[in-house]
Formats: sequence, structure tokens, C-alpha cells
Amino acid sequence: MSLLTVGSVAFDAIETPFGKTDKIIGGAGTYIALAASFYNKDQKIVAVVGDDFPQEMIDQLSSRGVDTEGLQIKEGEKSFFWSGKYHNDMNSRDTLVTELNVLETFDPVIPESYQGVDYLMLGNLTPQVQKTVIERLTERPKLIAMDTMNFWMDIAMDDLKETIAMVDILIINDEEARQLSNEYSLVKASKVIRAMGPKYLIIKKGEHGALLFHGDKVFFSPALPLEEVFDPTGAGDTFAGGFMGYVSSTDDHSFENMKRAMIHGSALASFCVEKFGTQKLEEITQADLDARIEEFVSLANFEITQVIS
Repeated sequence: MSLLTVGSVAFDAIETPFGKTDKIIGGAGTYIALAASFYNKDQKIVAVVGDDFPQEMIDQLSSRGVDTEGLQIKEGEKSFFWSGKYHNDMNSRDTLVTELNVLETFDPVIPESYQGVDYLMLGNLTPQVQKTVIERLTERPKLIAMDTMNFWMDIAMDDLKETIAMVDILIINDEEARQLSNEYSLVKASKVIRAMGPKYLIIKKGEHGALLFHGDKVFFSPALPLEEVFDPTGAGDTFAGGFMGYVSSTDDHSFENMKRAMIHGSALASFCVEKFGTQKLEEITQADLDARIEEFVSLANFEITQVIS
């Protein structure tokens, strides 16, 4: 089943307690597509870059089964650039530089060959761009997932709610869930948010795992305890890519399969944070991923040998 990712393909410069980088490859669309490529070789991407973006990275996406016909390259313009510095706890960061460049006027063009796509993953972009993508698809995909952030809740809440009403799965973190719902309890927040439209809600909790809500069902996916976290920048997008890559490859929307997809997404995210940028995702093999998934399974696998009445 085909998967379309819409998101930023960009440059980052990152500083953490473990070191700093100059300009490296980043962007939600990049992380999502790389992660999903471990499961789905029938991928498509809609994004925009300047002519400063390296052809080598575009070629790598293509080699992983990502159709780049929808990747606009703007001659004489620069790609989106973000620079940030993480605090010692790695859970908070300061934005140092944001240069929208080509992203400021991004108009998502859906190639004719992309029409009829089976699954859609909307990376974090303006709610209006996300909505435009959905409206430009002549057939509604089987499943639409979207990511967003508190910035859009601050400046474009009405647009955001319109877009949320159009999707099946919303992926946000715990802070964003509380802001969107005006509820502190994540269980209460999930009910408020799902009433806005999405049938499924995923709430990411960083190093504390992630929660999946659907109907009256809840599933918790743990996070793998790691000795060192070098760069959490793309972890959430990697999770989303792994999740949607797995769901689209299995073509199974059941809650049980969504639970499995959560583990696969979490496993990939645990690799992503081990090096700066996309480096680790470019290095790991399928065998590495399979072994990591087994580690996740062992985290929550137990037996009760005695029941106390």
C-alpha cells in the first residue's frame, strides 16, 4: 500500500550537552520518509527545498523507495533552516535561528501519479498547508495521520481545528494535548481531542513512552532506557514514520495492529536519538531494528503466576 508523506525537508544546526553540529540534514518529512522506508518501499513525498539541498540526500530517499516527483526544487532559493540548543535534561530547548526561506511560500503540488495514494502522513506544517493537501487529493486515503505543534495552537487554532476534523489519527506530545484540550489529565484530554474528529490519538511523552487512545481502549508503548541521548530533534517524526510505515505496509487498521505499530515506531525513534540528525537512521540495518524491537517487547512482557484473592 502506498504512503504519501508531506513535510519539511530541510537543514538543522543543533547543540546538545553532547556536542554541536554545523548545518546537517533535517526536517520532518526527511525523518518520516527514512523511518517509513524500513517497512514501505512504495512511498511518495511532497516537500520543497532550495537549490542548496544536496542531491545525494534526494538520491538516498529514492534508493529507499521514496518517489521524489513531488519534491519541488526552487532555483536560486534556500532551504528551510532551523537551529536550536537543548538544555541539560534534553526535554527542553531554545530556538536560536529559524529561516523559513522556501517554506514561507510553500504551495503543495500533488503530482497526478500521486493521486489514489492509500495512506497519508502530514508532518508538522501550517494547518492550512495540511488541509490543502487533503483537499487536493481526488480520493480520500484509507487513513490520514497528522502531526502538529503548540505554535499553531498559539497563532492558528481555528485553522488547526478545521484540519484536525479531517484526519483519522492525531499525533502530538503531552504538553500539546493539554493545551489543545484545556485538560490536564491526558485521559480527559484524549476524549476532548477525539471529539474534534480523529478516531485515534497518539500522545508522545518523550523518554516516558507514548499513549494510544481509541474508543474506550488505551495502549502504552514504553521508551527504551538509553545510556546516552545525543539528539532528540527528529525522534517524534521518526516515531510517526515508523508507525505509519508499519500500518501502511500491513494495511491493517485494527487496534491490535496499531499497538504493534507503536512499538515499531518507538524502536526506530530510540535509534534516532543516538546520533545527530538522520545519521543513525541511515546506518542501521533491518537486523538492528529487529533486535531493538525484541528489546521493546521484553520491556513489557511478563507473566502473573499467582493471583491473590
